[in-house]
Amino acid sequence: MYKNYNINQLVLPLDLEIKLEKNDIAFAIHHLVESIPEEAFHAFRKTQGATAYHPRMMLKIILCGYTQATFSGRKIEALTKDSIRMMWLAGNYQPSYRTINRFRVNPQVQGLLRQCFVHFCNQLVQEKEMDTDAIFIDGTKIEANANKYTFVWRKSTEKHLQSLHEKSEACYQELLEKEIIPSLEKELDEPLSVEQLQEVCDELKVVIAEETEKIETATSTEIRKELRSKRKLPKQAYKQFQSFLERKRKYQHYLTSLGNRNSFSKTDYDAAFMRMKEDHMRNGQLKAGYNLQIATNKQYILGYDVFPNPTDTRTLLPFLNTLKQSFLELPTYIVADAGYGSEENYETIIDTHERTPLITYATYVKEQKKSYKQNPFIPQNWVYDEKMDTYLCPNNRKVPFRNDSTQTDRYGFTRYLKYYECEDCSSCSLRANCTRAKKESNRVLQKNRTWEYFKAYVDKRLKDTETKKIYAQRKIDVEPAFGYLKASLHFTRLSVRGKEKVKNELCFALMAVNLRKYTAKGSQNQYLFFLTKNQKQKSICTIFASGFLFFKTYVPASSDCRQSEKSFYLQSFLFYNNGKAYIK
Repeated sequence: MYKNYNINQLVLPLDLEIKLEKNDIAFAIHHLVESIPEEAFHAFRKTQGATAYHPRMMLKIILCGYTQATFSGRKIEALTKDSIRMMWLAGNYQPSYRTINRFRVNPQVQGLLRQCFVHFCNQLVQEKEMDTDAIFIDGTKIEANANKYTFVWRKSTEKHLQSLHEKSEACYQELLEKEIIPSLEKELDEPLSVEQLQEVCDELKVVIAEETEKIETATSTEIRKELRSKRKLPKQAYKQFQSFLERKRKYQHYLTSLGNRNSFSKTDYDAAFMRMKEDHMRNGQLKAGYNLQIATNKQYILGYDVFPNPTDTRTLLPFLNTLKQSFLELPTYIVADAGYGSEENYETIIDTHERTPLITYATYVKEQKKSYKQNPFIPQNWVYDEKMDTYLCPNNRKVPFRNDSTQTDRYGFTRYLKYYECEDCSSCSLRANCTRAKKESNRVLQKNRTWEYFKAYVDKRLKDTETKKIYAQRKIDVEPAFGYLKASLHFTRLSVRGKEKVKNELCFALMAVNLRKYTAKGSQNQYLFFLTKNQKQKSICTIFASGFLFFKTYVPASSDCRQSEKSFYLQSFLFYNNGKAYIK
């Protein structure tokens, strides 16, 4: 059960909606949230406890707060008390900052926000405000809500864990040699596990208890002194193994939290340390953050996702899957910069998604230069004999095929390579300019035919007149969205922790960017465009109600003036009764 929330009902005194400007952003927010079907809010319904605020109202006021660059729950609560647009959107309710913050991080909210993106995208398509043939993808780093000195590094953790294994094994062997504890069932080269370390601690605890009992029952001082000396080593070993056990658990927890990453923050385990552009100290200091990926068209953000790895190359494919599953059908052209160019990305977009990638690769700009194309020592410019499968070097010596090879990276992607080796480079006069190999070895070429095919494919598309124009729009389409987010909204640091909560907050911020741009552009965003049939009737009724209140409270100077006002409000009342023709 919800608290009564219906802003389409006449409220006295004067309705706040009249005080808003015709193209106020509150109408865009209201229209967007009201377009979400009621079934999407059923997950928030409660059957027990006190009545809850309607999720539509909560969604509206948080979106409105983010459009005004207000990201704090306390400040959003303050806006519901002194902002006209927030009062109208909240229906004069004033939820506390705790209620706002709990709703903002609710896992169910993510589904509502995704529907907001879908409905907003459909609205843009209907109004012909965006194209449907291309999306522009790029990423930026957002600083996490974490201390910059809470880092955990994979290499450091593995190094400390290896040192722990060596020290624990040495202590264990010493205890066995002195016959303090019995031997455990384990392989010779296998390090002690957590369970085995716990077993060693238990055995030492029993030994210490037995020695203590002997000391207490001993009658001679010399015997007690000897027993204490004998108990010293087990007590020291017990403290060491307790430390080993605690550290082993900690390092294993770190490695589990790291996953495929190289670092994470102890404050926010889902955040990784990245190099930010906002480097005020200019020392290249790493900060905990998230890699935000967005897809845009006409500077409107159509979808997003968050990743804990700093490089864009590994984020493209999972981001495309997210777009396809949650936001929109992939268009014909996928446009991105050189940071996304890789063999795996090209292959998946062309073969799996059956789309056209307009994505440059790392050396694309360099290869277009005249100096590169005319350099005789670059293998790409060498003469190739397809029948003999042989290259011809700058000194007119043959470089025949040697062998095939495959390389599989740590992510499981396999590359098929071919190697070519020159016949003889020992007496070549151009050797110093051609290769840096040792004197006794020849020049070896590594060729990836699949990668060269994709490079030629992309190069051909980027030189075509139509697709070249589409790629030229990338900088002026996706980059301004980050400018609106960071410079206009001043959204440069997250206020929540955890990947799922971060997704919610970023979705609010990105939708706020869309709403601000949509309202500022004024695309059919006029007052009557957002009014429904009931709202139009409500507006007419409000005119009559406000006039009636004025008539009851105002005393004119003369009876003639009073009679004229009665006539005016009578006409207003008749206009309201006949307003059905206007509404229809």
